Amino acid sequence: MQLTYQPYDLQLKHPFTIARFTRTSTPLMLVQLKHEGYIGYGEASMVPYMGESHESAAAFLNKVDVNRFTYPFNFAEIITYLDSLATGNPAIKAAIDIALHDLDGKIKQQPCWQLLGSDPAKMPVTSYTIGMDTPEIIRQKVKEAEGFKVIKVKLGRDADKELISTIRSVTDTPLYADANQGWTDRHQSLDLLHWLHEQGVQLVEQPMDKADIDGNAWLTERSPIPIIGDEAVQRLADVEKAYGVYHGINIKLMKSAGMYEAGLMIQKARELNLKILIGCMSETSCATLAAAALAPQCDWADLDGPFLTVNNPYRQPGFENGRWVLNSEPGLGINL
Repeated sequence: MQLTYQPYDLQLKHPFTIARFTRTSTPLMLVQLKHEGYIGYGEASMVPYMGESHESAAAFLNKVDVNRFTYPFNFAEIITYLDSLATGNPAIKAAIDIALHDLDGKIKQQPCWQLLGSDPAKMPVTSYTIGMDTPEIIRQKVKEAEGFKVIKVKLGRDADKELISTIRSVTDTPLYADANQGWTDRHQSLDLLHWLHEQGVQLVEQPMDKADIDGNAWLTERSPIPIIGDEAVQRLADVEKAYGVYHGINIKLMKSAGMYEAGLMIQKARELNLKILIGCMSETSCATLAAAALAPQCDWADLDGPFLTVNNPYRQPGFENGRWVLNSEPGLGINL
């Protein structure tokens, strides 16, 4: 097996502002694994708060002995091996995992979603994310979201009500909201949750700091809207910790170290009766199709990466009626 990789900067359509920072691009590492005439594609999307970079990703990949990835792939052993090389680094681990799943599907001549037991008919709608901005730009972004069944709104600063009111002045599309740990006062937050409920907001991600377990649990107990743990839920061990603190969890492949562990997180969440949102970072069609292969097993989806960027190196996947369309091509179904 041969491993190759390429640093890549994914440019965003608009500056992306959330509660704690703004960015205009996202560093990626595009990975290829070649085996017996097949090529598996993977991707690491390394957003700033996760602490990975082109340099850290390359350093990790240089430690990887691909001769250990014998076929048929034992994904449990592979993630244990990758974790033994370095702690953290979930995005670059995800890139390897995604490429191996793509290879597995191509070798078996089956799509990844079928190998993972997903039903395309159960694909949830995916939301279109709007970051914080001026009212004029917000209205422009809402126009760009035409055709989507749900809009996701970034909150967490003093102008939350103004932002929602601006959106509501031009559309009545259902909303998801993500505070990105930006709320600090639980009583004010609860008042805002009731107001957001009246505005048609259907869920709220990570309202308070992930370390404020009592504050998040207090809100969850009283909220009229499902509260979803995001930054608080990274990998499998975090799912059980979310029980009793949130109504549900947000799974992202770039946090879970890939598709294999994301599947385990879905199983554990179902055992605990936790709702599941499958989300993304700023990603190309590669990671989007990897997450879409698992999305039918989830309650909600926020897989809008290719719509928010301008230099996706892969062809746009099929998208109809606000949902990704899973094709029958082997592996992830990526087209260059």
